[in-house]
Amino acid sequence: MTVSPDLILTGAEVRTLDPARPHATAVAVRDGVIAAVGDERDVRDWRGPGTEVVALDGAHLVPGLVDAHSHPVWGLDMATGADLSGVRDLAGLRAALAGAERTEGWLIGFGLDHNAFEGRPVDRALVEDLLGGAPAFLRLYDGHSALASGAALAAAGVTGPRPFAQRSEVVCDPSGRPTGHLVEHAAMQLVERVMPRPSYAARRARLVELLAAMAATGLTGAHVMDAGDAELVGAVAEETVLPLRLRFAPWCMPGVDEAGLAELVAAQGRGGRHWTVDGVKFFMDGTVEGGTAWLEHADCHGQGTAAFWPDPDAYAAAVRHLHAAGVRTATHAIGDAAVRHVLDVVAGLGPGAAGRHRVEHIETAPDALLPRFAELGVAASMQPPHTAYTRADGTDEWSRRLGADRAAHAWRLRDLRDAGATVALGSDWPIAPYDVRAVLATARAPRGAASGPGLTGLEALEGCTSHAARAAGETETAGRIAVGHRADLTAFALDPVHSPTDELTESPVRLTVTGGYVVHRGNARHPAT
Repeated sequence: MTVSPDLILTGAEVRTLDPARPHATAVAVRDGVIAAVGDERDVRDWRGPGTEVVALDGAHLVPGLVDAHSHPVWGLDMATGADLSGVRDLAGLRAALAGAERTEGWLIGFGLDHNAFEGRPVDRALVEDLLGGAPAFLRLYDGHSALASGAALAAAGVTGPRPFAQRSEVVCDPSGRPTGHLVEHAAMQLVERVMPRPSYAARRARLVELLAAMAATGLTGAHVMDAGDAELVGAVAEETVLPLRLRFAPWCMPGVDEAGLAELVAAQGRGGRHWTVDGVKFFMDGTVEGGTAWLEHADCHGQGTAAFWPDPDAYAAAVRHLHAAGVRTATHAIGDAAVRHVLDVVAGLGPGAAGRHRVEHIETAPDALLPRFAELGVAASMQPPHTAYTRADGTDEWSRRLGADRAAHAWRLRDLRDAGATVALGSDWPIAPYDVRAVLATARAPRGAASGPGLTGLEALEGCTSHAARAAGETETAGRIAVGHRADLTAFALDPVHSPTDELTESPVRLTVTGGYVVHRGNARHPAT
């Protein structure tokens, strides 16, 4: 090494995921990239007068972990107000609302499980008497629906059904009265526009705090499935080092015209230190619990037979346009019909599409669709923590809506890996907790409706490292500990591959390094000189 490194990590059990050298005990970093991978005897030769040396004392060093589907900026607005994620039934919801604080006169909540309604329709009448006439807006956990009170609807001028360019609905009862159930983004935005919003200073402080907390679980990056807030992220990135490397994929929604597509193309590559715009996010459907997942056959409520794009061919045309411009795409597709349609569209793009497109979520899919992911080079991006919202006995809203046959094809992580697919893993925060240790553990031991065989420990690790890099088209620069790759590194006290899942979720994170910067330090130490 002709130039001494900035950072040396020594005394580690290094799992590189690099076939050329699977294991090592020391890593050197220079200018944000890995400069050398070796053993303890190499450290003396590497070290220079300005080198920081960190002794990991047997910690397990792996490529930096990446959340392949997250919303750390958009989520600042979603995860506001009362945290309702612990509510399990209607009585619990009423108790939580009775004691909830108000924000500028509004009662705002998030994380509400559909199962809390115990099979009842989502209706403001269930809680309206507790509110004293105050406007209330309660986001359900899936991020695709909400419950608004009568005062909130009135503030937004919502008095009945509305037409939308995308699959959205202001749910009304037979008399035309809005029930308060707002389904999908366009319907929710009617009320969100008139709600109080945190100040720029508050959002900035929360973003810095959130990214630091994510890094403390071992995360070094996130594939952000929205446009974020370029002004906010850019300002923070200039003032400090972003603890996570953020890759934003702005949305392309139904009704987009040529100018809108041109704007999405022009946005590619914008960014700064540790953040960039790379890709575009589509929605092919919504959620099972909301009745908006696009299914080959209706769910048990007679819903789910329509796509998020009223004209699915228009989606195909938009994907073709972006593909021709060299833009990567990611499409939210939960139901079997949605997954099939996305794969059909990619198949029509030709051989050059391999490795450039991905499907998000894939909550239910029949056997016939699984081999097509590998055949077409389409990455499967999945979120194991979502399985916690289901129950093994099928009594949850997700399972009841789908019925036993389709619920038996839930979150097929094991089957997709066996079929040769790239399987990238994430949390979908704030839909589920961001702690990447839980993502790894739940991928190995899925819960509820997906309680069949999970991934091996190595496959789970790959899902947040090498497979996440494949899904982002970054195999030459990320996902391995190898010379020339980015210096994104995570050190656990326990072996993330072989530790029992319950121990892994509590494993101390000794060190997190992003782009060569130590962004989290547990009990790693500097050795005596």
